[in-house]
Amino acid sequence: MAARTKSAKDRPSYRCTECGWTTAKWLGRCPECQAWGTVEEFGGAPAVRTTAAGRVSSAALPIGQVDSRQATARPTGVDELDRVLGGGLVPGAVVLLAGEPGVGKSTLLLDVAAKAASDEHRTLYVTAEESASQVRLRADRIRAINDHLFLAAETDLSAVLGHLDAVKPSLLILDSVQTVASPEIEGAPGGMAQVREVAGALIRASKERGMSTLLVGHVTKDGAIAGPRLLEHLVDVVLSFEGDRHARLRLVRGVKNRYGATDEVGCFELHDEGITGLADPSGLFLTRRDEPVPGTCLTVTLEGRRPLVAEVQALTVDSQIPSPRRTTSGLETSRVSMMLAVLEQRGRISALGKRDIYSATVGGVKLSEPAADLAIALALASAASDTPLPKNLVAIGEVGLAGEVRRVTGVQRRLAEAHRLGFTHALVPTDPGRVPPGMKVTEVANMGDALRVLPRRSRTEPPREADARR
Repeated sequence: MAARTKSAKDRPSYRCTECGWTTAKWLGRCPECQAWGTVEEFGGAPAVRTTAAGRVSSAALPIGQVDSRQATARPTGVDELDRVLGGGLVPGAVVLLAGEPGVGKSTLLLDVAAKAASDEHRTLYVTAEESASQVRLRADRIRAINDHLFLAAETDLSAVLGHLDAVKPSLLILDSVQTVASPEIEGAPGGMAQVREVAGALIRASKERGMSTLLVGHVTKDGAIAGPRLLEHLVDVVLSFEGDRHARLRLVRGVKNRYGATDEVGCFELHDEGITGLADPSGLFLTRRDEPVPGTCLTVTLEGRRPLVAEVQALTVDSQIPSPRRTTSGLETSRVSMMLAVLEQRGRISALGKRDIYSATVGGVKLSEPAADLAIALALASAASDTPLPKNLVAIGEVGLAGEVRRVTGVQRRLAEAHRLGFTHALVPTDPGRVPPGMKVTEVANMGDALRVLPRRSRTEPPREADARR
């Protein structure tokens, strides 16, 4: 019996070739990095180890006696970024900022580095993708020169840790975590094992020194953060930097935040002189006209908790091919197709089926929430009838397949933003709650009520108007 039993040293073990995760049995998919077919046999099974009780670093205290002043956020000097972070950077916090190439990550963080540096708080900017002279050229262009901002170009993790000992910064910015490698770990920079080791070492250094750290992360072609999923679990804050490279607007969204809410959005404008925060970005999404134009309708979307007024445009032309075109930009194709079906079946607008239809938003904003359904439907109906909607009108509401207009969240905040920008009329679902004084709000229960705002349609039943309630 003993002869047939293999010792733990003789039993095979398996390791993932992507992230280095080990196991005693073979699996088709690595549970650590979610890669398929990467678990291979490499030697004896890992020995089972147990950890004995050791000396504690600090005694446990009742939670009411823990000093919370050490975790007070310090503003970065960039108001829009502080909005997303929950007030600023907490000492010892590690923030991961991820985005597509060319979206403006390095420009934003270089601006943050210069504004956060002071006599009492040094900033260390480590670039692993560019030379120091290249970063200096960008700093000159965006006016990010500060005597307390230190710059280093390193790709070795040990050298980065050495700079921390020499500079003793309050803020570390590493661009990027996928291009720094540790000589103690096998694999090329950007691999699963290297990213995990680099991130782990910097997180330990941040917690020990009380130093805030901003890490730049790459994304895959699917938009996910490159590297092991463990990276997002280890850091304290995960921010997503979004934006169309052909538009000026950039959005910073909070994906994870241990120190604040995750439904805040920061708006920035990227231009030749750098990047600036937009406290009032609605002007980028509107086209000011003296007279209304057919095929346009305004709505108010919520980006996190921030209301933004956006414009939806639609154009219909006679099709020259058997299958009419359906082209969208900034709108979900499926939502536009649903609104076309509702208008044809419930609104009795049959001219849309045989025409090419183009729909888009203004300023590069992307509308994905259902609250924009009513504006999309009215813009399509206005384009089909070549009749402009009334001036200073906004439309808010979700449209169902039965033609009903459903309630959406945050109607009062949306109406307050529209009223602040000078809009005097609004189409909303029934029971909108408190509305701004002096604003005419019309409640619509279905698409039939909503389509009556078009001048050419007969008004057999006037829509209900909600009195302004203070």
